[in-house]
Amino acid sequence: MFRGIGQSGFGEPIVIVKRAPRKGHRKSMATTTIPTSSAGKHSAATSSAKFATKTLGKSDLHLTPIGYGAWAIGGGNWEFGWGAQDEGEAIAAIERALDDGLNWIDTAAVYGLGHSEEVVGKAIKGRATKPLVFTKCSMRWDGDRKIYRSLKKESLEEEVNASLRRLGVDAIDLYQIHWPNPEDQIEEGWETLARFKEQGKVRYIGVSNFSVAQMKRAQKIAPVTSLQPPYSLLRRDIEKEILPFCQENHIGVINYSPMVSGLLTGKMTAERVKGLPEDDWRKRSPNFQSPKLERNLALVDLLRQIGSQHGVEPGVVAIAWTLRQPGITAAIVGARRPDQVDGVRPAATFRLSESEILRIETWLEEHP
Repeated sequence: MFRGIGQSGFGEPIVIVKRAPRKGHRKSMATTTIPTSSAGKHSAATSSAKFATKTLGKSDLHLTPIGYGAWAIGGGNWEFGWGAQDEGEAIAAIERALDDGLNWIDTAAVYGLGHSEEVVGKAIKGRATKPLVFTKCSMRWDGDRKIYRSLKKESLEEEVNASLRRLGVDAIDLYQIHWPNPEDQIEEGWETLARFKEQGKVRYIGVSNFSVAQMKRAQKIAPVTSLQPPYSLLRRDIEKEILPFCQENHIGVINYSPMVSGLLTGKMTAERVKGLPEDDWRKRSPNFQSPKLERNLALVDLLRQIGSQHGVEPGVVAIAWTLRQPGITAAIVGARRPDQVDGVRPAATFRLSESEILRIETWLEEHP
């Protein structure tokens, strides 16, 4: 369970979730306290923490409040890339996150056109305590690095086998349909994922970016363990229908982009946006362009004011705002370097007070 509202959890020992070995994976949950020194050098605000876990839907997967998101480390030179990425720094960032106690990683085959999964595989290889590994399918690419989408049985079989190889695991803990496209192939795709589960290639199956109607279609074939939707201060549409549906149906929710792809971290400025490389997809995003950019950076100033009272960065406040929702199981938090992990790690324990939540809500109402 989460810590109470207003508690930051700082000054406590790190707790790493461990699971008993099972064909290269871990199932039974336990916690082990490790000294702060073994987690590396951090600032005072991130020196230690005790991470609680929540169960993902009806599975036996117990997730720390935040997990490592591996989209950005896929690098550049593809449609949704983030510019060049140093592989060594990416591996070090993953290792830092796991050493600090995060117990799951979320990636996708399409991130970097297979490269993100390869980097994750290298980072977790040989670790005594393996993290839970989640990945996604349905977005593929051709020889010209152009993305196309397929939920056909034969295509998904190629995908899951390639992901298992790149990740270096015997089974994927959570395998998700990345997008419900092509929509007329949802049933075939979900039937195929259910078959992968029966075959032992994956432990649980989930969906990403699905509507309620699309989840209902999948439910007629096999249970939906989880949904992965976008959810942040700048994108709240799941609150009305999707979150209540997931709660009613015991579907776990892992939200992505709680910091809006770096926009709410406190590190982004108008000058930095202008300097983003041409193969960084954010340069084309409306949230990173006028007039939305100026309004979004003003929101960051508010998050900075709130965070400064607790010694945490604006991004931590943005993540905590999403985790205030009881329907959210955990949030995906990306980092390209170890120091970025240090900055967001307090989000695993930091929670906003009711007055701080009200202050943010009031600002949002006044600045639509």
